[in-house]
Amino acid sequence: MKKPFSTKVSFSKKPSFYQSKIKFGLLALTLFTSGCAYTNKHHTHWSYKGDHGPKYWGSMNSDYTACEKGVNQSPIDLADLIEAELPPLGLAYKLGGNEVINNGHTVQVNYLSGSNLSVRGQIFELKQFHFHAPSENHVNGQAYPLEAHLVHADKDGNLAVVAVLFEEGEENPTIKSIWESMPEKAGEKNKLQPTISADDILPSHQDYYRYNGSLTTPPCTEGVTWLVMKQPLSVSKQQIKQFESLLEHPNNRPVQPINARPVLK
Repeated sequence: MKKPFSTKVSFSKKPSFYQSKIKFGLLALTLFTSGCAYTNKHHTHWSYKGDHGPKYWGSMNSDYTACEKGVNQSPIDLADLIEAELPPLGLAYKLGGNEVINNGHTVQVNYLSGSNLSVRGQIFELKQFHFHAPSENHVNGQAYPLEAHLVHADKDGNLAVVAVLFEEGEENPTIKSIWESMPEKAGEKNKLQPTISADDILPSHQDYYRYNGSLTTPPCTEGVTWLVMKQPLSVSKQQIKQFESLLEHPNNRPVQPINARPVLK
C-alpha cells in the first residue's frame, strides 16, 4: 500500500532514549496515516474481537504497551465538560479525496496534499479520513451509529483528529459516493470519481469539544489532539448497514478512562 508521505530519520548505532521515542512516534504516524494495519517483524495481528481484540492489545506486543498502561487513551465518553473559549477551527480543505481503501479494519479515504487545519496557529495537513461503527467517542453516555475521523499531521509528526458523529436519519450524499466505491475485500482500493472534499462530511456549525488522547488502534500512541464536532450529521439506516456488513463486525474500541484530563467545550 502506498503511504501518503514518508519521513526519513537518521540515528547513530546506539540511539538515545529520546531519539528512540521520536523514531517510534514517526513509525506510528506513518502507519496510522497510511491506514495500514500496524505490524512488526513478527507480524503481530490485532482485531476488534476475540483473542486479538482491544482487551488484549496491550499484551500482544511490547510496542503496544500504551494500549494497556497509557493514561491518556482514546476514545472517551465526553462528560463533565469544562466551559472554555475554544477558538474557531481554521479549516482550509480542497478537493482531495481521491481513493478509498478497505484495509480490513476500516474504510479509509486517502487525501491529496494541500488541505490544512489550523489550531491556535499550529498547521496540520489532512492525510486521510476513515470510519467506525458504532462511534468510538460518546457524548454524555450516548453512542452514535457511525463516526468519521479526519486525521491530520503537522511538520513534526504531531497528530490532530477531527471527529464527526453521525445519527440515523436521511441518506448522506457524500457517504453514498464513498460507499459506491468501497472495496469489498480487505487490501483492495478503488479510485474515487469524482474526487470529493472533506468539507462535505463536516457539519455547518463547527463548535467542538477538545481533549488530549491517543490513537484508537495499536500502538495506541498518546499525544493526539482530539477535536470532536458537537453537531452530528445524518446517515441513513441502509448506509449504516452497508458499512457494518462490509466489515462483518463492529470496529470501535471501547471508551477509555478520562482520568485527570480536562474535556473542553
